[in-house]
Amino acid sequence: MSAAKDRLKVLVADDSAVYRKLVEQAFCEADFSILFARSGREAIELFTEHTPAIVITDWVMPDISGIELCRRIRAGSPTSYTYIIILTSVSDKENVVKGLAAGADDYLTKPFHPKELLARAEVGRRIVELHRQVEAKNRLLEELALTDSLTGLPNRRAIDEWAARQLSGAARHGFPFWVVMVDLDNFKSVNDSSGHDAGDKVLKKFAEILKTNSRRSNICGRIGGEEFLFVLTHADKDNVQFVAERIRKEFEEQEFLFGGRVIKLTASFGISGFQGKKAPEFRQLLNQADAALYTAKHRGRNRIEFAPSE
Repeated sequence: MSAAKDRLKVLVADDSAVYRKLVEQAFCEADFSILFARSGREAIELFTEHTPAIVITDWVMPDISGIELCRRIRAGSPTSYTYIIILTSVSDKENVVKGLAAGADDYLTKPFHPKELLARAEVGRRIVELHRQVEAKNRLLEELALTDSLTGLPNRRAIDEWAARQLSGAARHGFPFWVVMVDLDNFKSVNDSSGHDAGDKVLKKFAEILKTNSRRSNICGRIGGEEFLFVLTHADKDNVQFVAERIRKEFEEQEFLFGGRVIKLTASFGISGFQGKKAPEFRQLLNQADAALYTAKHRGRNRIEFAPSE
């Protein structure tokens, strides 16, 4: 990546060619990438296109004022924080307060000292970088809150949130929605005989198989212990059974070597589905899939059972 792409973007909005030139000279040796707008409307267009980290705007412009530009930036939903500096020839406290209340972070009176403007932009850089660090940590925390730490698959909370949105879409657009609940058969015996590290290896392997057989329009995850969920959309019953059977067979064929012994395991599947105009609660479909899973266990394990159609 080039150095120009790494530079922090600064948008300068001023209808005065003289002040645009003064700002350009102030930043001539600074590590910023500068964009210039000759009006408030042009500033909004450039902001939407480039999402600069810092905006330096004149207070008075012929179409949209710097104050209105501040309000519009703050009212939007940018992906990261923008630091706003207002340049103004009016320095009384009432106008300063008005600018800060509109969303500006700082102000500077005209005529300004070039080094002071650059110093204030550097303050903006530090604030923006701090915001980005906080945003990155928040995204990581959110991802961790929605991910099963052992398998890397989505957890129950993530599936619940995804399924609620998809169920609403299924009812609105009439596409099928399927819930597949999976339980690894006799999994406790692996932990008891070979230890929890062996059990973790089995869980990770099944998660890998599940993920390999999942499309982008689906979601699969671990909901606890040896239980997994697989939610499929835009598929008919035969296709769902085909996918579940492929997963079942692939797992059944896996061989695990623990303590010099080769161990093979199986999984049981319970499936419920919905297609119609009135979506049930996701919990209801889970209960139906769980009942079908219980039937699969009762009938000998290592099999697939569908919940009765309503």
